[in-house]
Amino acid sequence: MTRYFFDIRKDGYLIPDEEGLDFNDIRSAKLEAAHTLADLARDVARAGKDEDLTIDVRTSRGVTFSVSLTFRQQTH
Repeated sequence: MTRYFFDIRKDGYLIPDEEGLDFNDIRSAKLEAAHTLADLARDVARAGKDEDLTIDVRTSRGVTFSVSLTFRQQTH
């Protein structure tokens, strides 16, 4: 098993994951990152403001992958 940490960046602020979660493979870590990003996206959508969200997923070796989402309201 590998421990993955899910550090969240929201509009320039870093929220480091100090605990992490153990997964058997990277696919499981990717699914967790996608679910976490979806939860964060729902919160941002409810707030109705522009925001950049990124989750950097790392192991003891460093960042393995990142997932991002940007909300921008179009003005007409």
